[in-house]
Amino acid sequence: MNTKILNRFTLLIVTGLLFLSSGCKKYLDQKPITEVGAELVFKDVATTRQAVVAAYSRLVGDQGYGIRLSLYYPLDNDEMQGPTGGADNDRRDIARYQATSSNAQLERPFNQIFQGIEYANICIDNIPKMDLYTNGTDQEKKQLQRLYGEALTLRAQFYLEAIRNWGDLPKHFVPAYAQAGVNQFPEKVDRDTLYGQLLADLKIASDLVPWRNEVAAIGDNVDERITKGAVKGLRARIALFRGGYSLRQDGTIKRGSNHLFYYQMAKDECDAIISSGQHNLNPSFKSLWKDQVCGHVVSDPHGELMFQASAFGLTGAEDTKLGYYNGPRVNNKGNSSVNPLPTYLYLFDSTDQRRDVTCALYFTLLTGARQGQVITNMTDGKYRRDWVTNPTIDPNSSVQYLGLKWQFLRYSDVLLMYAEAENEINGPTAAAYTAINMVRRRGFGKPITTPNATVDLAGLSKGTFFEALVRERALELGGEGIRKYDLLRWNLLAAAIAHSKANLAKMGVLAAMTDPTYMAGLPSYCKTTTLPIAMYYNTGTTSDDNNIGGLWRNSLYKTAPTTTPSGTTKVTWLSTAITASGTTSPLGRFATGFTTGKSELLPLPQPALDANFKLVQNPGY
Repeated sequence: MNTKILNRFTLLIVTGLLFLSSGCKKYLDQKPITEVGAELVFKDVATTRQAVVAAYSRLVGDQGYGIRLSLYYPLDNDEMQGPTGGADNDRRDIARYQATSSNAQLERPFNQIFQGIEYANICIDNIPKMDLYTNGTDQEKKQLQRLYGEALTLRAQFYLEAIRNWGDLPKHFVPAYAQAGVNQFPEKVDRDTLYGQLLADLKIASDLVPWRNEVAAIGDNVDERITKGAVKGLRARIALFRGGYSLRQDGTIKRGSNHLFYYQMAKDECDAIISSGQHNLNPSFKSLWKDQVCGHVVSDPHGELMFQASAFGLTGAEDTKLGYYNGPRVNNKGNSSVNPLPTYLYLFDSTDQRRDVTCALYFTLLTGARQGQVITNMTDGKYRRDWVTNPTIDPNSSVQYLGLKWQFLRYSDVLLMYAEAENEINGPTAAAYTAINMVRRRGFGKPITTPNATVDLAGLSKGTFFEALVRERALELGGEGIRKYDLLRWNLLAAAIAHSKANLAKMGVLAAMTDPTYMAGLPSYCKTTTLPIAMYYNTGTTSDDNNIGGLWRNSLYKTAPTTTPSGTTKVTWLSTAITASGTTSPLGRFATGFTTGKSELLPLPQPALDANFKLVQNPGY
């Protein structure tokens, strides 16, 4: 936070094309950091676009959503947990709620977030001052207005990430060269004040940024840049955080004031997106992830992928380790360090097609054959190396950067946010049921807009609808870095961790699991003592389908055969390996340091405290 007055500012100038209008690969060429004046950076649309690209670039890389913000910080929760192994003052301690202010993985992500805020601030400060902003051609003005709106949106995304991890923070809504002359050591500001600024900014941005079908009309390429739906969706998300619970500086967990006002705001924004007709669900949940995300498709024809962090360059600065740090291994390449809880696997209905996308129960051998994994070794599955075919990655390659894009916002999330807000304000209306049931129908492979009594929710009270919503968000958005923060804003994280521990303990001794009190329960056939103690996978299969007839010969829900079926290989399934002491089992390492009234926030990194003597550490640290 310590800054000095600069007559001229330092800005990373990014040149070349950020996105291509055709093809699936993007290129981002960088020039060295150069001290230049605003008159050179913000001289026309092209150079201004490069400045905004610099702000976009702070989303990715190892310190951003390339791995740390996406795969370290959101763990542990009641769906996913972090890696095996002992305490490390690093990634494992973050997942287990044992981080200290000296943790090696706090300082650089914290700095990159505020670097992104600074880059956005420079753009926000300078773009409206450009002569072309008011006196250019209609096309130039619209393009610059869009860029201004994008900068406001990027700043909101960066700030949201900072607030939901660290709580109250200094107010930093002007460039450092302006801030330094006013207050070099800013104090923390209540997060509700910060949220208020972000919501106001996004209201402005939503009037400046075009809908996805208006992009070509203003002379821009159809690409992965922010459009109006993303702005409105992010505003809805922040409104729900503003109306939700959080750990406050005084050590209490409480809800922000006037929460229904913000739920109404979220509902209105989601309703505008739904009514626009600009975004739809991909009819196939698997195709969405396998063919769109892992297929490196630039333009999503359905518009479900509303806001993404693009990855490129095969380096730790601008790419992601999605599919390498997490996901199933290929030829033993990869870390497999994000693991679904065994209890989470059995939250899914047996016919829910999202189960076999979200949870991967295999590794791929050099031959291409799938090798079934024990339940304690399954990985998250939405980002998979073996699904990346554009370009194809040789199984012998040790490449760690696969160019996969982190997904911030999907249309299904908009539908679920709408259902949540509508239920909170008016109870489970027909509109709330329609929104959540569209998501459920797609999850079960049914026509999205056709009512289906076998999967549709109906006849619930306001309370039980909310509990169903809590479960549905887990099933739909698993492994997308959302669950922990949902549980925090609902003040349910402690309950979710405690119940997950209790059911893990039951699974380890083959006792029947029990329903949670904070969300709708497990399928009845998952709450029995007849779940298998062994699973048999089809030896040599190349199918990536976890279902019966694909990878597995026997049922995940019934007593296992007593002898190994022909053509299969046996793996131990439910056993004491789930509950073994130490840091290798799911229960042994799960959220071991969680403490209510402390662990809801991360500690501020010590270098930030050293740089600004007015900063106060978060409660409990």
